[in-house]
Amino acid sequence: MPVKYFTVEEANALLPKVEPLMAQLLERRARVSRLASQMQPLLEDIHSDVGSRDASELVLDFKAIERLVNKIQAYGCLVKDINVGLLDFLADRHGRDVYLCWRYGEPRIEFYHDLHNGFNGRQPI
Repeated sequence: MPVKYFTVEEANALLPKVEPLMAQLLERRARVSRLASQMQPLLEDIHSDVGSRDASELVLDFKAIERLVNKIQAYGCLVKDINVGLLDFLADRHGRDVYLCWRYGEPRIEFYHDLHNGFNGRQPI
């Protein structure tokens, strides 16, 4: 897939499409976390049969998470953190590559960071 560069306007225009997908992704991730913690004692007992309904649901949730990540990234952005719903959009800022950064729940993209800095290096646009 070719590299896609976004303007702030293009990235913001994409949010109504990716935000509902990110909501589903966060919901699935929370469910996986709950199921995995409930199943932890079974997973630690090497003599257990973990072929339960919960285990089957866990596998389906992992597959759904993978599909959602692929669907979001098909728009050209990068899923950076499924724990908090973090997306990056590659952009050119004054002749250098940066990521426009959006976190689920933010109304629009208002921050960017250098390619190697990540969320903690966010700066206002």
